[in-house]
Amino acid sequence: METESHHLSEFLELDVNYDRVSHMKRLANYIIDLFGFYIVITILAIFMAFYYPSFLGAIVNDGSGMSWISNLFSLLIYALYMGTIETIFKGRSLGKLITGTRAVNLDGSIISGKTAFLRGFIRAIPFEAFSALGSPSTPWHDKWTDTMVTNNVKRSELV
Repeated sequence: METESHHLSEFLELDVNYDRVSHMKRLANYIIDLFGFYIVITILAIFMAFYYPSFLGAIVNDGSGMSWISNLFSLLIYALYMGTIETIFKGRSLGKLITGTRAVNLDGSIISGKTAFLRGFIRAIPFEAFSALGSPSTPWHDKWTDTMVTNNVKRSELV
């Protein structure tokens, strides 16, 4: 319990040093990221339908009870999408690029590729989005990876 309390106090102390974003900016990031994801999925679906029509038929619900496989596949692709984007752009997704925010480790350093992918896979957990409700907004993908989203800090200020 003491370790958890110490961890939380460290997290809250860092809010003073790094300007943690509001829940409204986080919501904007989520909506923009989801929109970007749907664009990527649509492009992939068009490509797959054109080049591999049988594959597309396998992931579309045809009434045989396969819709859960399609949903699972979508969650996996979403996790990979978010992990890849945050890795390439060093803690920034499409939404974060637009809103001027960045995911960083609690010490303010840039997140690693491993952390970015872990954040992505945690986002794929059903109902994870609801963990961002409240103020301060600390969703599971932040809490479980010891990260936070801050207003964009100059690269020279990052450890």
